Amino acid sequence: MAHSPSSRPPFLRNWLVWVAGFLAFPVAGLIGGVVVGRVDDTASALIGGAVAGLVIGVGQTLASSHRLQAGRWIPATIVGMGAGLFLGATAVDYRTSLADLALMGALNGLIVGACQAAALPRGVPRRWIWGAVVPLLWALGWTVTTLLLIRVDEQFIVFGASGALVFAALSGLALYWLVPSRPNAHTPASLPTTTATT
Repeated sequence: MAHSPSSRPPFLRNWLVWVAGFLAFPVAGLIGGVVVGRVDDTASALIGGAVAGLVIGVGQTLASSHRLQAGRWIPATIVGMGAGLFLGATAVDYRTSLADLALMGALNGLIVGACQAAALPRGVPRRWIWGAVVPLLWALGWTVTTLLLIRVDEQFIVFGASGALVFAALSGLALYWLVPSRPNAHTPASLPTTTATT
């Protein structure tokens, strides 16, 4: 008797893989920091944000269980992070109080979310929800990092591992709801089967 595996992968496995992708955020911050140092002017915001966006975009694509398309998601994250960090950081004049970083995060996330929402696979309905959720979670990421007394006065490019973990856990729920399975996937059930004869 042949059994057809479900074409919809288990939620928990996909969610945990996405959550593990939070590691891309501290790596992005470290690499971006090496390239530009502190985010304290226009050039550091634009370049540092773009570098971090590249790392985050790659990390999220790898952690998406093939639900995100690298050719769309990575460029969108690069542009969103570069422009978003520039907008957010200049809006608060590069200050690092809790309120300033929450606002910077919301503005950064607004641009990242809009770019990434446009880069979701074709045919995904309600993609605007991703654009609405990301600014809130980006602000939350900075809030968590600040409340845990991380040295945010060093003007990091992106929130730390603690904020990234919260972001990944909550954004993973939104992503799974919007893109529950790999788009245009060929299901294993379509493979030819042989019938045993006795």
